[in-house]
Amino acid sequence: MAEPVQISDETFATEVLQADKPVLVDFWAEWCGPCKMLSPIVVDLAREYDDRLKVAQLDVDANPVTAGQFGVMSIPTLILFKGGTEAQRLVGYQPKPALKARLDAVI
Repeated sequence: MAEPVQISDETFATEVLQADKPVLVDFWAEWCGPCKMLSPIVVDLAREYDDRLKVAQLDVDANPVTAGQFGVMSIPTLILFKGGTEAQRLVGYQPKPALKARLDAVI
C-alpha cells in the first residue's frame, strides 16, 4: 500500500523532477491547521493513485530552499509535476472530490 514519500531539499530533484511518473507534492508544515486537515486526503490519494501517480510531502519549515524555488507562499500548497515541470498548483484546503477532479484532468 502506497504512502506519501517524505522528501527534502536534498532529495527533491531525484524524487520529483526525475521521477518516471507524475508527482504530487504536498508543501506543508507541522503548525498548519489546514495542512493537518488535508494530510489524510493526501494519504488516500497516494493509495488510490499508486499506479499512476507518486505522492510526496515536503515540510516547508525544514526545507525552505525548495519551497522558495517554487514560490510557495501559502500552505498547504499541492503542486503536480509532470515530466519534471509544474503542471498544476492548488493552494489551500480542497475536499477530496475536488482534488481528484483536478488530478484526473491532468494525469
